[in-house]
Amino acid sequence: MSSQAMHHDAHGDHGHHDAGAMKVFGFWIYIMTDLIIFATLFATYAVLHTHVADGPDGKEIFELPFVLVETFLLLISSFTSGLAMLAMHKGNKAGVVNWLIVTALLGMGFVGMEVYEFHHLILEGFGPDKSAFLSSFFTLVGTHGLHVTCGILWMLLLIFQISKKGLTDTNNTRLQCLSLFWHFLDIVWICVFTVVYLMGAM
Repeated sequence: MSSQAMHHDAHGDHGHHDAGAMKVFGFWIYIMTDLIIFATLFATYAVLHTHVADGPDGKEIFELPFVLVETFLLLISSFTSGLAMLAMHKGNKAGVVNWLIVTALLGMGFVGMEVYEFHHLILEGFGPDKSAFLSSFFTLVGTHGLHVTCGILWMLLLIFQISKKGLTDTNNTRLQCLSLFWHFLDIVWICVFTVVYLMGAM
């Protein structure tokens, strides 16, 4: 290979790395904006959680063992997401796909439990229209659940893309962004569990 061709290849690789780094940086900015949204929802909940009107408060409706299972599902999914990233760095396509499938299944379990909880509360007559407390609760927890659902859909799409095209530079960048997003949702949920469920049940 000529020196000119080698220089061109090196320049191309450098360009791919720069583009990937810029996309990850841009995704960090997105996460910061998402953080503002959740901070606003947490602040709203903090103001409204005592406004129960003639409805129940957290002590009456929160089932900590149930929510603890949800929490463990999301924590474990964060760990398996990390294993997918380790497999990516090793160039292990099958490992990435398998760990992403496990992560997606755990995420689906989490969302399924959250939908069940919401359905149960609404059947009991404790829907978001019952009180300001319940409105802020459904909005905060539901927004997080919607983010997790979007993350699962993104994960399934990425599993398909990696299965077809392999661990390309583009897919690796997408994996990095997805991993950031998933860990971010895990951190937000820990805050939700502590502020909403744990403190609310006391």
